[in-house]
Amino acid sequence: MPREAGEPVAVDAIATEPRFTQRYREYLEKQKLLDREHRVGKMPDGTLALPVLGGPLPERHLRELTGRVAPGSTCVRTRLPQPEPSRRARSCPPAQRLCLAVRRWVEARGGTWSAELEADLPRSWQRHGNLLLLSEECFQAERWGDQEPGFWEMVASALGVQRLARRGRVCPDGARTPAVTLLLGDHGWVEHVDNGIRYEFDVTQCMFSFGNITEKLRVASLACAGQVLVDLYAGIGYFTLPFLVHAGAAFVHACEWNPHAVVALRRNLKLNGVADRCQIHFGDNRSLKLYNVADRVNLGLIPSSEEGWSVACKVLRQDAGGILHIHQNVECFPGTSPQAPESRELESEPCCTPQQMVASQEGNGAAGDPGSKVPSATKPEWQRWAQAADTRIASLLQQVHGRPWRTQILHIQLVKSYAPHVDHIVLDLECRPL
Repeated sequence: MPREAGEPVAVDAIATEPRFTQRYREYLEKQKLLDREHRVGKMPDGTLALPVLGGPLPERHLRELTGRVAPGSTCVRTRLPQPEPSRRARSCPPAQRLCLAVRRWVEARGGTWSAELEADLPRSWQRHGNLLLLSEECFQAERWGDQEPGFWEMVASALGVQRLARRGRVCPDGARTPAVTLLLGDHGWVEHVDNGIRYEFDVTQCMFSFGNITEKLRVASLACAGQVLVDLYAGIGYFTLPFLVHAGAAFVHACEWNPHAVVALRRNLKLNGVADRCQIHFGDNRSLKLYNVADRVNLGLIPSSEEGWSVACKVLRQDAGGILHIHQNVECFPGTSPQAPESRELESEPCCTPQQMVASQEGNGAAGDPGSKVPSATKPEWQRWAQAADTRIASLLQQVHGRPWRTQILHIQLVKSYAPHVDHIVLDLECRPL
């Protein structure tokens, strides 16, 4: 059974009578085997258990303790199932705590600690409950190739979690499957809460981008009451759920072709009580049998959602049109910075600061009214891409519906910096039939 969130990882220890504890401690400190990150534990039989580093204490140390250090003592290998962190551990930053623990692990096995090994330790990570997702750059040195089974437990204990995984690059398979290796634990399912919305997913099968939080907050603030939305790249519900839970969308058609993401999406719709207002369309959205239904279409795929543009035009309502939210990675020249738009075309649906974006039913009435114009700062590269997308969408709308449509750029929103000189942006494009 997997450990529950917050339950400490068991650590190896040796137990002896209380009167011999101090001699044992001095010996273990001298041998660099004493685990300073956890407190001494009291066993049911009255003995005291000193936590040790590097797995079960080797036999030669047991003989030394009972024969020379503390003659007449009993020395029993044991494990502390729920060790308490020491005062030192509670005051030490996690990265420093990990460095100390790994260094002791290396030196306890006769290895030599080096600056190269220290540089190979993680400096940042993603935490999902009791699972820590490490970056792909850490633990790459040859020294880590022969880790013993207890190594990852030691790393997890130092960082205060029970499960570990390491991510690789996103697979270019169309489903954006993460290349994640589970290092410790028997499953990768985690829970994450954003803006009061619960997401559950398997980190080894599905992506979760913390950097998209500002866009999730923004769409949560839009006025979508009574509207039908088509989410062409729904994933586990990154944007489907904010539209349903906070923005008040009447119904969402969620399209997704990653079967693992679909499992998580179904689960998340039920968790948040909105399953009755969403239909999942499993498969390639280019074969979607849906027409003339959408007041809004979300195209949340990067680096580009262009393959879905014609589908988005097809599902828009023929009588009234609607708004497209088009995600794109745009390459920018070094040194360019956001500036005021050159024309009123680059004006926006009002958008709030992240603090203001925690949507409520009272706030939804005003947010996202296209009649209220608020200038937005943009980069020239964003503007050029948006104008090109505007022209292309207008052409597609005429091809799909057989008559001209009016398109207008409402807003360009920066989501995050995706890579050096590459910005992830969203274009809000209003599309109305003439």
